[in-house]
Amino acid sequence: MNDMAKNLVLWLIIAAVLLSVFQNFNASPNKEEIPYSEFVLEVQADRVKEVSIDGLVIEGIRQADNSRFITIRPNLVDMKLMDDLLNHSVKVVGQKPEQAGFWQQLFFASFPILLIIAVFMFFMRQMQGGGGGRGGPMSFGKSKARLLGEDQIKTTFADVAGVDEAKEEVQELVEFLRDPSRFQRLGGQIPRGVLMAGPPGTGKTLLAKAIAGEAKVPFFSISGSDFVEMFVGVGASRVRDMFDQAKKQAPCIIFIDEIDAVGRHRGGGHGGGHDEREQTLNQLLVEMDGFEGNEGIIVIAATNRPDVLDKALLRPGRFDRQVFVGLPDIRGREQILKVHMRKVPLDEKVQASIIARGTPGFSGADLANLVNEAALFAARANRRLVTMEEFEKARDKIMMGAERKTMVMGEKEKENTAYHEAGHAIVGRLVPEHDPVHKVTIIPRGRALGVTQFLPEDDKYSISKRALESQLCTLFGGRIAEEMTLGFEGVTTGASNDIERATQLARNMVTKWGLSEKLGPLNYGEEEGAYPGMYHSAHSDGTSRMIDEEVRHIIDSCYARATKILEDNRDILEAMKDALMEYETIDAEQVDDLMARRKVRPPRDWDDNDFNGHLKGGESRDQEKPSSPIGGPAKDH
Repeated sequence: MNDMAKNLVLWLIIAAVLLSVFQNFNASPNKEEIPYSEFVLEVQADRVKEVSIDGLVIEGIRQADNSRFITIRPNLVDMKLMDDLLNHSVKVVGQKPEQAGFWQQLFFASFPILLIIAVFMFFMRQMQGGGGGRGGPMSFGKSKARLLGEDQIKTTFADVAGVDEAKEEVQELVEFLRDPSRFQRLGGQIPRGVLMAGPPGTGKTLLAKAIAGEAKVPFFSISGSDFVEMFVGVGASRVRDMFDQAKKQAPCIIFIDEIDAVGRHRGGGHGGGHDEREQTLNQLLVEMDGFEGNEGIIVIAATNRPDVLDKALLRPGRFDRQVFVGLPDIRGREQILKVHMRKVPLDEKVQASIIARGTPGFSGADLANLVNEAALFAARANRRLVTMEEFEKARDKIMMGAERKTMVMGEKEKENTAYHEAGHAIVGRLVPEHDPVHKVTIIPRGRALGVTQFLPEDDKYSISKRALESQLCTLFGGRIAEEMTLGFEGVTTGASNDIERATQLARNMVTKWGLSEKLGPLNYGEEEGAYPGMYHSAHSDGTSRMIDEEVRHIIDSCYARATKILEDNRDILEAMKDALMEYETIDAEQVDDLMARRKVRPPRDWDDNDFNGHLKGGESRDQEKPSSPIGGPAKDH
C-alpha cells in the first residue's frame, strides 16, 4: 500500500474516533434511575417539579431538593400521563430533535465514497505489483531484480577460496567502487561489465556477492530467464526499469545470472527482429553502452556457455573483461574445504590437504556437498566429531551413489557382476597411462550393480592419445569378461553405458581432437542450426562415412587389445571374481595381491591412506572433458 492510501485510511480512523468523542460530550451526566411506576406515584404525590420528555426517556427534577432522576417509559401509549402532569402542576419541557453538525453530516455523506476510493486504490496497487503483489497483472514491465542493501550482504572475499586468479581480476572493481577518483584522475575507466564464465559450481555467483560485500554498495540480483516473457516488449521494459532503479542507487552492481538465457546469438529465432528474446537483448545492449551512459553501474554476468553469447554483448564497452572461474587445483580445494569445515566439528586427524588430494576435478559446490554428506554420516552414527572415515564414505556416495542395501541379488547375478568389474580392473591395471585402480565393488550403488573406481594420481589438464585408447580398452573390459565366461549368447545388457561412453570417446578422438591418422587434425564437429538445440552436419556424406569407418577401426582395435589382455590373464580374472564374491569390495592393496598372483589379504581397517588417491579425471587443454572413467564403469539394470 502506497503512502497516499495509508494516509487516507489513517484520516478515516481519526474521523471515526472524533465522532465518537463528540457524541460522548453530548451525553447527560449521571442521574438516579427509577422505575416508571414510582415516577407516576411521585407525580401524583406532588413531589415532581419539572420533567423533560425525549421519546421513551423522561428526565425529572424533584420539588424538595431539586435532585434529578431519569426513568424509561414503557413502549405503550399512556394517555393519562400528560393529564397527571398538568393536574399536579408539573412543568413539562420537550426536547428539540438532535441534528448532526455540518462536519458530521459531511463525514457520513462522504464516507461510502471515500471507502470505495480506498478499495479501488488498494486493488490498483496490488495489480501494479506493489504492497507484496509484485506479480500482479499490470507489473509485466517492472524489473524482477532483487535489491540487497549494503548491510544485507555479509559475503566477503574471505568466504571465497580456490579462485585466486579470478579474485585478483575483480579486485579493481572493489577499489573503484570505494575510491573512483583514484582511477579517474589518471584517465582510467573501470570496466562497465565483467563476464564470469566457467563450469557449474565454481563460485561465480558467490564471487559476485563478495564484490558487493567488500565494496559496500547496493547489489541487484536477477536471472536471465526473468527478462523473457511470452509478450513481446516485456523483457525490454524490465531491462529499462532495472537500469532506472540502478541509476538511483549508483554506484551499485547489477548481477545477471545465467545470462545466456537472454544473450544468445541473434538471428536464431523464428520470430526475426520481433522475437521477444532479441528485443530484450537489444535493450540490454543499449543500456550497457548506448547513447546515454550509466556511470557508476557495473554489470556482472555469469554463464556456463560463453560460446553462445552474442558478439555485440562481449565487445569492449559492454563486457570489457572476461574472467574464467575454473575448477580449483589441489591448493584451491584445500582452501575451499577449510571454508566449509568451519561450522563442522572435526576429529583432530581430519586433514583438508589429504582430502584435497583425493578430490581432483571437484568444484566448490562438490566440496561443499562432500563436507555436508560427511557430517550427515557422522550424525547417523551418533558421533560427536566428523572423522576421515565419514569423508571416505561421503566421497564414495557422491562418486558411486548410495549403497542399495535393500536390493537382493542372486548368486548368478553377483557372479556375473564380479566378472564384469574384474574385467574393468584387470585391463585398467595393465594398459599404459591409465589411472590406478582404487576400489572394486559388487555392492549395488545408485543405478549400478557394481563399480570399479579409478583414481588419478595428479590433477590432469590434458590427456594423450595413448591414455584415451587405454580408457577405451578398460571400458570394454567388462563386456569382454562376460563374453569369455558366459559366451556371446550369455552377454548381458550391463555394458550399455560402457559402449555409449566408448563410442562417444572414439568419435571425439576423430572429429574434435584430431587423433585420427586417416582424417588428420581437422574439426568435423556438427554446427548449430537455426533453432537452439538443433545441429546439422558440416561435412559431406563421404566424409561422414570415413568418420564412421575410423571410429569403428579405433573401437575394434581397442576391443581386440582388451580381449588379448584378459585371455592372457584368465587366472587373475577368476581369482578376482572369487575375491569379490567373498569380500564384495576389494581395495588397491588387494588388487595388487591378485595382479601379483598372491593370496589376497583380508580387508584392512580404514585409515588416512585411503584418501591418498583422486576421484575425477582432469580436463583436456581446450577445457573439454575427454570422458575419462569417473567412478568406474557401471552396470545398467
